[in-house]
Amino acid sequence: MNYFSSDFKLGILGGGQLGKMLLTETRKFDIQTFVLDPSEEAPSRIGCNAFYKGSLMDYDTVYQFGKLVNLLTIEIENVNLDALDKLEAEGLPIYPSPKTLRLIQNKGRQKDFYVEHNIPTAPHQRFSTLENLKSAVTSSAVEMPFVWKSAQFGYDGNGVKIVRSIADLENLPDVECIAEQMVPFKNELAVIVARSVSGEVKTYPVVEMEFHPEANQVEYVICPARIDEKVAQKATEIALKVSETFHHVGLLAVEMFQTEDDDSSASHELAQQILVNEVAPRPHNSGHYSIEASYTSQFENHLRAILDLPLGNTNSKVAGIMVNLVGEEGFSGQVVYENIEKIMAIDGVTPHIYGKRETRPFRKMGHVTIVNENMTEARKIAEEVKNSIRVIS
Repeated sequence: MNYFSSDFKLGILGGGQLGKMLLTETRKFDIQTFVLDPSEEAPSRIGCNAFYKGSLMDYDTVYQFGKLVNLLTIEIENVNLDALDKLEAEGLPIYPSPKTLRLIQNKGRQKDFYVEHNIPTAPHQRFSTLENLKSAVTSSAVEMPFVWKSAQFGYDGNGVKIVRSIADLENLPDVECIAEQMVPFKNELAVIVARSVSGEVKTYPVVEMEFHPEANQVEYVICPARIDEKVAQKATEIALKVSETFHHVGLLAVEMFQTEDDDSSASHELAQQILVNEVAPRPHNSGHYSIEASYTSQFENHLRAILDLPLGNTNSKVAGIMVNLVGEEGFSGQVVYENIEKIMAIDGVTPHIYGKRETRPFRKMGHVTIVNENMTEARKIAEEVKNSIRVIS
């Protein structure tokens, strides 16, 4: 099929910043795009050929949208899978497939999947309600502290809480959840795997993530990760195993922990010291650096993979660090990016503004990429960027 400057229509479920950045690549190749999103103000509305407002969880809305396009992809996992099943049965190519999404959409099911397939992950228990979890804690069937995770609809640190006492359970929502054993770790790592329809596979370099201690959000993504080569190799091998086991098409971001007791010189199997946290079957925050720092961005490779085109070079041209721009505490309302001119005056600094008019505390509003041939210098500039720009109202 001819995708370029033709009647081919690519449908994207979700119109957030990931969709907006994906649309940059479709415009480069002149591919027609249709986007569905519940918000009138969705960042993607300015970059597609046709924008449709509607719920991603409504069967009829998703089904009717799918009938308008030749191929369907996602930029968010929380979509109506029954509608996708029906569309797929009728012959519409959907990547990632509803079957893959069903395994990933529910974190409890996702964690069980790792255990079933001998993929190293932190021990966990599933609970259908908060009351069931409370009973398990009271009877010491679950030991504190542990990490509480909502089984569905969590994002950007929402739906995750460290539980150190019974009191910490009080204000949690009464939803299906998991209790995950806390793992002492020295690094949070991620590997993005690109897999095409015909099975070509490429991985991006291992990245290291530095988190905000309160918001549980990524503050910095550093590529390449500042880790031992053996650890990087092991993380990549595990990411490839996860990718193969899910049989996904498109991108799969695999987030992992490198545990405290990891010792690459020890005789025991290192695989047990790299634990899979969770995955995202789409472009991901941990790959944003690739727009400026890689030969082929994650967004272009997602497009190449789902269209079954040859995958692009995933190597980095230079060291890349991404700084997330999130709404500052104490500010809600019309967004103002304070000192943005100051950071743009620094060599190798590129801001990406997502197009959300309203800011609120810790809301993702954009990111900044710092590229430099010297990683130490890049990290220093990233700190300067973080301390200079303020997302306020």
